[in-house]
Amino acid sequence: MGNTKSSALSKELLEELKSNTKYSEAELCTWYQSFLKECPSGKISKEQFEGIYASFFPGADPTAYARHVFRSFDTNADGTLDFKEYIVALHLTSGGKTLQKLEWAFALYDVDGNGTISKNEIQEIVRSIFNMIPADDQKHLPDDENTPEKRAEKIWAFFGKKENDKISEGEFIQGVMDNKDILRLIQYDEPQKIKDKLKEKKH
Repeated sequence: MGNTKSSALSKELLEELKSNTKYSEAELCTWYQSFLKECPSGKISKEQFEGIYASFFPGADPTAYARHVFRSFDTNADGTLDFKEYIVALHLTSGGKTLQKLEWAFALYDVDGNGTISKNEIQEIVRSIFNMIPADDQKHLPDDENTPEKRAEKIWAFFGKKENDKISEGEFIQGVMDNKDILRLIQYDEPQKIKDKLKEKKH
């Protein structure tokens, strides 16, 4: 009883993660072992999380994006991610259900957590996404989205908002579901890289 940082996952947490994610018991147990190896305290700090991201994007600067991703997953706002928050993060960024993914994307863009998204918040996240796109790849982007400002403008125009308007969660989710193009604009779709890296770590 005394040792809460047991090397085995509690039954309750295992059941909860199995029903809320697509991972099997074996996968979860293996990930838990490697999680504890990397983070003996059972928590990942923001710096560690940024370090994990940095190792996935050696040619870019993912710090700002990693910070936003960390904020959106630190559900109890204690400045660390525990194993549950970490697995939910993995699940959502690499293939959660669309609605869950969009709820998470909304949380990612709602930088100040006030329940709506402003144009400035969209610019901030889009800028952090651009930091992760290698300069060579940026050259191949379409003219109307080859800078963070243009891409943010395109997203904003899609929602038909005036300069100082706000987007609610419902509007955001509906808008993205109605238009696949907007989904491409709001995300940095490289989570597969992260999953592959984690798989490599297990061997």
